[in-house]
Amino acid sequence: MDRPFEIHKIYKRSLIHDQYGGNRQGGIAASARYPYIFIFSGKSGHQHGYKDQWENRDVFSYTGEGQQSDMQFIKGNLALRDHMKSGKRIFLFTEAPLRSHVIFETEVELREFDFFIAPDRDGEDRTAIKFFFQRVGKQLEYPKDLSAGSYAAEYDAALDWNKPNETERKGLVTSRVGQGAYRKSILYRWEFRCAVTGYNKKDILIASHIVPWNKASNDQRLDVNNGILLSPNYDALFDRHLISFEDSGKIILSESLLRTNYDELGITGSERVKAFSKGNLDYLCLHRHKLQV
Repeated sequence: MDRPFEIHKIYKRSLIHDQYGGNRQGGIAASARYPYIFIFSGKSGHQHGYKDQWENRDVFSYTGEGQQSDMQFIKGNLALRDHMKSGKRIFLFTEAPLRSHVIFETEVELREFDFFIAPDRDGEDRTAIKFFFQRVGKQLEYPKDLSAGSYAAEYDAALDWNKPNETERKGLVTSRVGQGAYRKSILYRWEFRCAVTGYNKKDILIASHIVPWNKASNDQRLDVNNGILLSPNYDALFDRHLISFEDSGKIILSESLLRTNYDELGITGSERVKAFSKGNLDYLCLHRHKLQV
């Protein structure tokens, strides 16, 4: 199928809308004249939790629209969620160095979506939607999580509850946080494999914060660089600061456990993580300082 844009080419945004239509200001622009949806990602919305990024080379996470109160599946968000059903193609653009210009990244299709907590423009916590898109034509090895789709109907109903039920609604959202968008980001970042062993049973793997949730700032809690995917034994020890990692990825064993204890857990001391990003290293430094001695 012909693609109307060249990958990595810079376009003036207004000219895109002149030709194809769509909202000239928002991040999601659905064309009324063509079966196209344009999504634009930039830095301007970070204060509202709009942090979009490549989770890995083939999966891009994109925050839905809506700056105040809980995001809902209306307008652009609905168009993205249902684009396969409606036959619309999605084209991803990112901010260019030149003002009012954008870079065409690739054509994408929705893989799944989930929810996370982020401040709205008034600084109030609200539930936001995170879409996970994959490059069109790419076959990914890891499985889709279909549970969020069934949860969406439950979530939409929760948004309509009356004020006396607000605590119950928040409980529903909070109960999903550990299994929601942040966990998905970590799964995609580490390509559904334990960072240490490569073990790939998704239901067993734990998406853990390097700087713990209760010690982290709001930004750190949502930062994918503050996450690591581990199998249970490694996660339990990492969470208790009984193991950590050098910047090179080599495991560090706390001396507060006997060598035989590590042996019984199948941990040799020769393990190494090969895929730490530069963004992980600042968090790892903080984690090492808490290592039990």
